[in-house]
Amino acid sequence: MIRKSLISLIHVAASIQRWNDHIRPWNGFSELDKQAHKMVYAYVLAKCEGEGNYDPLKLLEGGIFEFLQRIILTDIKPPVYHLLMKEKGEQLNKWVLGQLEGQLECLKGDFYGKMSRYFQEADYAKKEKEILKAAHYYATKWEFDVIYPQNTNTYDIEQVKSEVEKGLARCNTFEGFSKFATDPDLNKFMSLMGKLRYQQRWSRAVRTPNTSVMGHTLLVAIMTYFASLECEACEKRLVNNFFGGLFHDIPEVLTRDIVSPVKNSVKGLDDIIKNIEDEQMARIIFPMVTDEIRRDLEFYTQDEFTSKVTIGGKLIKVTSDEINEKYNSDKFCPVDGEIIRGCDHLSAYLEAYLSIKYGIKSEQMQEGYHNLFQQYENREIGSVDFGLLFDYFRI
Repeated sequence: MIRKSLISLIHVAASIQRWNDHIRPWNGFSELDKQAHKMVYAYVLAKCEGEGNYDPLKLLEGGIFEFLQRIILTDIKPPVYHLLMKEKGEQLNKWVLGQLEGQLECLKGDFYGKMSRYFQEADYAKKEKEILKAAHYYATKWEFDVIYPQNTNTYDIEQVKSEVEKGLARCNTFEGFSKFATDPDLNKFMSLMGKLRYQQRWSRAVRTPNTSVMGHTLLVAIMTYFASLECEACEKRLVNNFFGGLFHDIPEVLTRDIVSPVKNSVKGLDDIIKNIEDEQMARIIFPMVTDEIRRDLEFYTQDEFTSKVTIGGKLIKVTSDEINEKYNSDKFCPVDGEIIRGCDHLSAYLEAYLSIKYGIKSEQMQEGYHNLFQQYENREIGSVDFGLLFDYFRI
């Protein structure tokens, strides 16, 4: 079962500030946001590379491995980090794996064994590592382009600029890189996705640490992946559940985060908002992306919290329990919307829990915390004990 310490660890990334020796936006750039943005870049770059030329499961798992590694090594400044990895990478990776072993060995699917191979075998997930490296530099460059105008007089800023540009140029090692670089529409799409880093969760409440919509989606994606391992999910289900979590809030880049009390204030308002989101997705976002990405986004964002399978080319609504019993096979292309929803609520619950633990006990925080706990008390979804996961963080 997923351990409390592992859930707590991935939420630490919301408190890790990037570029903290530079002038930056008032809400800063968190490591969580950077890693989330990186995974969206990785998805788009992989699609440019083409189906069959990469392994989507190894791609998302590599993203999680690198995310966990970065949390452990967070105090090392990037230039020093890259130098250390060049000189002492093998020893550092062994140390990171040792730090994480106790928290990861409980996960099914040989997660810890795969992570060990990822960092210790150069040829393991080689193409996926190239894609993730490029995604890392693209997400870093996006941040740098934001802070650069305010830091033109900062010591060494031109050298940092040169290092970022050279690092990105060195990533041109796979066909999908050049396809993305020369596609203005996909670059517009990624620029639009970046706005999710500015949109704060719980916009009506004071809390700490702040999390953006972008960062929240990665937490949901990772926790959904871990929960899917508990279900012994097939490969396609693991991939769908991760990216379903990562993309479930994409429409909010167009409508912003409308808080639940507003959605629930008038009967039928939630349906009206959903219709508006679908219309704006079709009008604004879909023209920017390829047909393949459009089909994925439709699949992941329409009825995003409903569990579904594909039979005879048709989407069929089912339950996650039914997926476990009858449809846990790649041929059915299953996705657990119910588990994604459970992890979405678990993330919101953790956001409220952490704020309350830090001493910020607004009425909205406390009400949200208690309502979510009651909703999931003793509840199981698709063989995942959400009651236990929520009970871990009982105040």
